[in-house]
Amino acid sequence: MLERYAALAYDRQTDFYEVIGDNAWTAEMDAGTISFGPELVFPLQALGTFSHVSETWRWAWVAADSDWPARLLSQAEQLRAYGEQHGIELLTAGEFAATPQDLHAIGAIASGLFGASGYYLANYGQGTLVLTVKSAQLDQVPKNDFARISTVFPQVISMFELHHRPAFTHYITQKGYPVTETADAVSAALDSGTLTATFDDLGRLASLKGSSGG
Repeated sequence: MLERYAALAYDRQTDFYEVIGDNAWTAEMDAGTISFGPELVFPLQALGTFSHVSETWRWAWVAADSDWPARLLSQAEQLRAYGEQHGIELLTAGEFAATPQDLHAIGAIASGLFGASGYYLANYGQGTLVLTVKSAQLDQVPKNDFARISTVFPQVISMFELHHRPAFTHYITQKGYPVTETADAVSAALDSGTLTATFDDLGRLASLKGSSGG
């Protein structure tokens, strides 16, 4: 799931943080929103919480968190159903030992699977709430995909252990660009030119180069 969604999720995170900057957050569970100032209020979906004390992750659908509004748990519940269908323990175990890196993996999977505008790690002192947001205000951020992809993909493969070639192909096709594949390369036809990723015999990224359109 990370190979399929991590790069696109990280791409969207870039847009998200360009909008919210380093603003402080406030969540209103009754309203189902998180805000980063009066002009930046977004609907949220709660995935779960990470305890800084016990270093454990707890999904939002666990009984102890049942006082949360049910409408905010839709994505967490859908992830559990997906995990049960496909035998993915990460998505079905209600509580388990975790690391801060796992929070990014969970956020990226949810963001990609549900087409969210981004995910956010809301630190509240003793723990961190992981949530996703969806907003046209975030989705409409201008971007240069040529530079964006060239920057994002190397960062993603340094963050997560992924098979590079399928991760790159998923990323490009999810962004809507046609790809051409050869034995050792994947090329994407972007609006501003062609971006070509070459891979070694083990499928690891060897180079990522672009050529502008004529």
